[in-house]
Amino acid sequence: MKKNLIVGQSGGPTAVINGSLYGVVTEAMRHTEEIDEIYGMINGIEGFLKESILDFDTITDEEIKLLRTTPGAYLGSCRYKLPENLSDDIYPEIFKLLDKYN
Repeated sequence: MKKNLIVGQSGGPTAVINGSLYGVVTEAMRHTEEIDEIYGMINGIEGFLKESILDFDTITDEEIKLLRTTPGAYLGSCRYKLPENLSDDIYPEIFKLLDKYN
């Protein structure tokens, strides 16, 4: 059964943050037998919790190639630190959304 992939960015916009995103997205595109949809979290886990999600099917191949040289954090970032306590109320919320997006 195919699954979907979701990727997010966190922290400061380093020189390689979009290059890493490019690598994740293009590698996922090579594995269509295992990965159906590719999503991006807009503004990291904070955006994900608000269901602010980019579907990479809406981005052209040329735009994806430009990620390698685009400055900043394409998806936007956050500095939200997830709680160390795994019984925190946020985790069931995260897992519910992960299930929703397969």
